[in-house]
Amino acid sequence: MTADHGTTTTAAGASEGDRRPPTLVFVHGTNSSSSSWTGLTSALALRGHRCAAVDLPGHGHEGFFPRAYQAPQDAAALATEPSPLAGLTLDDYAERVVDVVRRARRHGPVILVGASQGGVTVSRVGNAVPELLERVVYVAAYCCVDLPNMAAYLATPENGDSLLGGVLRAQAGDPAVLGVARINWRTADPAALRGIRECLAGDFDDEGVRRMLNMLEPDEPVGIPLAEARGEARTWGRIPRTYVRFTQDRLIPPALQDRFIREADRLTPGNPTDVRSVAAPHVGPFGRPELVEIFDELAGR
Repeated sequence: MTADHGTTTTAAGASEGDRRPPTLVFVHGTNSSSSSWTGLTSALALRGHRCAAVDLPGHGHEGFFPRAYQAPQDAAALATEPSPLAGLTLDDYAERVVDVVRRARRHGPVILVGASQGGVTVSRVGNAVPELLERVVYVAAYCCVDLPNMAAYLATPENGDSLLGGVLRAQAGDPAVLGVARINWRTADPAALRGIRECLAGDFDDEGVRRMLNMLEPDEPVGIPLAEARGEARTWGRIPRTYVRFTQDRLIPPALQDRFIREADRLTPGNPTDVRSVAAPHVGPFGRPELVEIFDELAGR
């Protein structure tokens, strides 16, 4: 792993004379929304930084909560209720973010940030509009380079310590039939709740876990992990990048995060990854002081 803390390199096509402050654009991960970034964006705004958190299609203000997901829950209906997210693709996600990036770029440089599954959208956007991006940042995120998609990395030895199976204890219905992976975050199954906590929340107290569960959304399109998501050297590879490792992550283990970094650096030896490490579980929370300091520095370069 390498670091380039002092770099002043700009993305190809960006104006080196543009000294306007950057806009930080944040992309959420699986089963989440723009609200996952609130603690971080609020802290950065109070330091004078421009921030915009994106709701991907079918999430946040467009989020879908099945009728059977509400109390009292109907387990049989929850396993079969259709979802409007079933037809969404990674192209839809990237298109949404490209639109936000284009609008933000009118006002100065753009730093694009993705967490978890949001990393594949960041890579797609980097391939599409590298000239609009000052930097890309992966926060404990998938950063596909050698292998074509998220699903391929799930089968690697570096993913062997992942506790994703604990989360899947709460899965409702057959993803192949529903077209979405549906997680019942409101499950009353103690084993499922324990699996979710161990995988995502680390040392969160009970109140913190309850807050997390109430922020998560049940449905995620099944096609996203299977979609082509490799960063390309001639486009994405020209953009300066940072990877923020979460050393306590049990969904995307540190070994897999390190593999992403190694592969990216082999692909673009002249553009090494700026690597930071934070002792955090997968969901952060992203407003923790260490992350605020990292983004404060990146936005102030």
